[in-house]
Amino acid sequence: MYDHIGLKVKDLEASVRFYRAALAPLGHELCSRDESGAGFGPPGEPALWLYVGGGTTGAHVAFRAGDRAAVDRFHASGLETGGRDNGKPGLRADYSPTYYASFLIDPDDNNVEAVCTR
Repeated sequence: MYDHIGLKVKDLEASVRFYRAALAPLGHELCSRDESGAGFGPPGEPALWLYVGGGTTGAHVAFRAGDRAAVDRFHASGLETGGRDNGKPGLRADYSPTYYASFLIDPDDNNVEAVCTR
């Protein structure tokens, strides 16, 4: 069901230290890191992303879609029921060559995504 989850954090350094220690016994590691965020998960497969929040609230949850048409339907249905556009359906080549996704802001200001990586 889930592809990945993103959490906004106040102190990236403190959060990286915490998650590195807490997730290691579960077999997860720091897979990706830059000044704006960090990704944890099984080796080479980050699924928990930490982002500097900048004082805002809300989380990021990405739902795995079976195909690209489902990503398109997710976006259209979400807009029809009160969601706000945060990224129209399309390829996100900066993520990977086959990363097809769309993004919506839900009624509680959470960033929700549907993604197909095929």
